Amino acid sequence: MIRVFVEGVGIIGPGLSSWKESREILAGRQAYAGGELPRLLASRLPAAERRRSTAVTRLAIDVAEQALPPDVNAGDIATVFTSSGGEVEIIHRIFEELATVERQISPTQFHNSVHNAASGYWSIATGSRQASTSLSCFDDSFAMGLLETAGQAFVEDTKVLLVAYDFPPLDPILRARPLLAPFAVSLLLASERSEHSLGELTIGLDTANAGDIGHMDDAGLEALRAGNPAARSLPLLAALARSETAELSYGQARVGLKPCA
Repeated sequence: MIRVFVEGVGIIGPGLSSWKESREILAGRQAYAGGELPRLLASRLPAAERRRSTAVTRLAIDVAEQALPPDVNAGDIATVFTSSGGEVEIIHRIFEELATVERQISPTQFHNSVHNAASGYWSIATGSRQASTSLSCFDDSFAMGLLETAGQAFVEDTKVLLVAYDFPPLDPILRARPLLAPFAVSLLLASERSEHSLGELTIGLDTANAGDIGHMDDAGLEALRAGNPAARSLPLLAALARSETAELSYGQARVGLKPCA
């Protein structure tokens, strides 16, 4: 069993601009109205890299920054980036180029199509030389990212930042992979409790009881949870927002939460 502490949270989705702004909605004390995705700025990036970045990358960078307390240097934190689809915008452009007679692929687009593009841009933005892992596990991408991040924080006795994000692909890929809306979440996990700690997580494997446990009472949030792999995090975020004890299951990963407040 792995035990870690949640030191910071970030969230970006339709009508969900940040953890601070969304906490009352997630706790069920304010109605969820949905709406537009907040403007994605990626203000940490140098201007040249920001111009080359996609909406997918800016989503990941903006949500990553939200989870860091003011006294934490982003360049000192190892990261785990997890996404089921990664750079779907760039991949769409490459497919369009391959469908032409010339079949000429832009080197810049190819460079940005790799699955660790977001983590690379984050390293540029923060000047970090810490370890970074990029994962993809289809609909289990958040759960496996959480397990990887917690394992690293526990074993290395340090802080590790989890960034889970997914963006709906464009048509015609959307027909094969119909994600509802963009969504991203970030969790800063630490091996020791501190004044920033929001909750204590215990994580283990339970191969005998595979299956998801944890749904959202609000119909709009439940549709978002079911419609984006990164949004599978919503039941955990809701429990954090309510400062309540919870037992959740993500496939074969069992997650227990105790509030620290």
